[in-house]
Amino acid sequence: MIDHTRNPDSTCGDPGCSTAAAAGGGGNAAGAVIPRGGGGDENTGLQDERVLMLVFRSLNWDPHLLCIAACVSRRLRAVANRVLWRELCISRAPRMVSALTGGGGGGGGAATRIGGGWHAVAKLLFFCCGCATPTRFFPLPERHPPIPGHFASVSRFSKTSGRSFLPRRLWGDLLYVSDPCEHSAASPSDEVDLGAYRGVFRGFMRSRTRACLIGRQVELESGVRCPYCGARVWSMTAAGLVPRSASHRLGSHQGDLEYFVCVNGHLHGFCWLAHLSSTDDDDDDDDDDDGHVAC
Repeated sequence: MIDHTRNPDSTCGDPGCSTAAAAGGGGNAAGAVIPRGGGGDENTGLQDERVLMLVFRSLNWDPHLLCIAACVSRRLRAVANRVLWRELCISRAPRMVSALTGGGGGGGGAATRIGGGWHAVAKLLFFCCGCATPTRFFPLPERHPPIPGHFASVSRFSKTSGRSFLPRRLWGDLLYVSDPCEHSAASPSDEVDLGAYRGVFRGFMRSRTRACLIGRQVELESGVRCPYCGARVWSMTAAGLVPRSASHRLGSHQGDLEYFVCVNGHLHGFCWLAHLSSTDDDDDDDDDDDGHVAC
């Protein structure tokens, strides 16, 4: 489990500030004053990477505070993108990061390149993208209100779940997928909720999934972008690469789901969730200790 409970010392009560910084956005944070440092050295005071790492380590890598710092100046944002987001991910999801980097997520450098940057992975860990607009294969009721993205207080990512989202011939790829974030909203049935889920591939540039999408000449979607890195995406539904196991894993109502994969290997999607009985919930448990991230 990933516990995203806000640090009591955090000066930011609005989760929106975390999403802005995680997306690489700028802006000033009211009430947060970080010195620029003196002299001609660009990495003095709180802009020194080593000092910043010690500060945020003492704050238990509070993502809200890190987002505020990343919004203060270009220099601090550069340090965050270069070092701090990576350290946050390692601190909060060590097993997942180790798997995604081939065991090289520490200070010695990553053995596997992280597509889209560490800030995108950090945003994916903490941010549910919601569902603001309908897509080609996932229409929304006319009276359905948009569901904006939001900070997710608790998340669980599993590579066992990720395997359920890939056809058998693509099982050689490693994919982590979160449990769906449930949103109560108007829907085709009074007994279903909207679920939004997200995930990330290891080494997507060399993956079988990417090779299959390119080999099938699947076109990139024109009206959809990755909510985590802003890159263009493929629809796995349009590509015919959505197995039945994905619907079963999600508990999707009548198989109504769609998900996308961006060129950097980030996955996001939506589904209508049927209400499961306690027996169904028990049957869906697994012992995927490496995939369940504890923070």
